Amino acid sequence: MQQDAMTPDMSPDRGRPRHRAGTRTDAAPVRRGLTGSTAVLAPVVTVLTIGLVFVAVFLAAFHTPKAHRLPVAVAAPDRAAALFDVRLQRVAPDAFQVERYRDEDAARSAVEHRAAYAAYLDTSGPPRILYAGANGLAVKAMITPLGHAATPEGNRLRVQDILPLSKGDSRGLSVFYASFGLVLAGFLFGQMTYQLAPRLSFAQRVLSLTIFAVVGGLATALIASTVFDAIPGSFIALAGVIALMAGAVAAGTVLLIRIFGPLGVPLGSIFMLVMGNATSGGVLPPSFLPGWLQPLASVMPAGVGVRAINGLAYFHNDGVGDGVTILSVWVVFCIGAIFSLDQIAASTAIVHVAHRGKPSGAGA
Repeated sequence: MQQDAMTPDMSPDRGRPRHRAGTRTDAAPVRRGLTGSTAVLAPVVTVLTIGLVFVAVFLAAFHTPKAHRLPVAVAAPDRAAALFDVRLQRVAPDAFQVERYRDEDAARSAVEHRAAYAAYLDTSGPPRILYAGANGLAVKAMITPLGHAATPEGNRLRVQDILPLSKGDSRGLSVFYASFGLVLAGFLFGQMTYQLAPRLSFAQRVLSLTIFAVVGGLATALIASTVFDAIPGSFIALAGVIALMAGAVAAGTVLLIRIFGPLGVPLGSIFMLVMGNATSGGVLPPSFLPGWLQPLASVMPAGVGVRAINGLAYFHNDGVGDGVTILSVWVVFCIGAIFSLDQIAASTAIVHVAHRGKPSGAGA
């Protein structure tokens, strides 16, 4: 029998908010604003912490950079190789490590594939030294003086740059600037996606992240490679690696904010921006970093991205395979973690709503 329109609704659920299935969101945890002395001091402590970490890490990395056992390929008779090693240690103790190669072609290939920073060849013709200027000015400054120390007589050897920097990148910093710009953009994306659109669904946020990474990779490759001719190499490959790097940083920042809420912003700036860029190898090769920072260069998005970009530009794709793999793992892991957190949050909310909907005497 249909209830009369004028009859009051006396059902037990009257006045209770009803749960309606809707789009699941992955909004960061919401916290009430700070008040009192905490509100005054919290911004000061947070910002100073980030700034001081930046100062400490970058000074530790670059205030007096020293090479640590840079590999030098040697294709020479035993006596000549031994004399060359002795003179290397006199020039810069512990800066170089001699690695023997069977012939000149193998030693040259080691330089071209970044397995060695220089090669000393003394098997046929006059002794000479090869190096890759694409490793940066710091490496060039260390290698070129070796020509004076290579022979007992002190004769200057021919020192040849077999992989020079691009004409549009005379200082060797274009890869660093390009990577730093997209790492910064990735961090800002992770921060602003929650500030401007906190109620986006998981699928919408992933779509937004994908658009950011793809457009950022294409635009950066266009500017750095095509407009300024600063980074040589395949345009599509460069754009792909840069997009993966930007996406990895953005996904990592989103995950930190998803887990820690507002605290994820300073954590993201410390780990993704400060630690990532300091160990990227864009300013100096990782071999110049202190021992406690070197491992980060092989796992942080900026470090593996810079190595892959340099590999595409100069070093016969050195580091590209590992870079694509590691960056992809970053993206997949972070997005998967965000999805899992959404599922947990949604399940908890459903249980909570179901509990509220039970009659007070149920189960008694």
